[in-house]
Amino acid sequence: MNLLLDTHIAIWAVEDNPRLPQAARALLCEPAGSFFVSVASLWEIAIKHAKHGAKAMPMSAKDALGFFQASGFSIVPVSPQHVLTLESVPRHHDDPFDRLLVATALTEPYRLVTSDARLGAYGSMVSVV
Repeated sequence: MNLLLDTHIAIWAVEDNPRLPQAARALLCEPAGSFFVSVASLWEIAIKHAKHGAKAMPMSAKDALGFFQASGFSIVPVSPQHVLTLESVPRHHDDPFDRLLVATALTEPYRLVTSDARLGAYGSMVSVV
């Protein structure tokens, strides 16, 4: 199964943070799973870390990229098709990073893994853990 990790799930996973939901831990232990992190998540980390420091994001985008790669997560570039799909994504959620993750999951296709219950409105391609 191809799983796109939202920003917080990916960070919590590489930190082994107790905030990582048990359901997400179980998915990350699936031997048949392939795990992806979008460049949009790195962008979100860079913006929030630069603006608010570790209070908003516990690591820089550069550190996050290293941790994601060391954990075996594949990095997915933002493609023109992801952006075009974004135009048709219903406005169940207003966060631009989350909406781009939804568009990416729809385009590839991936299952988006998130702890944000609001993203569940996008249907079966989202796993709220």
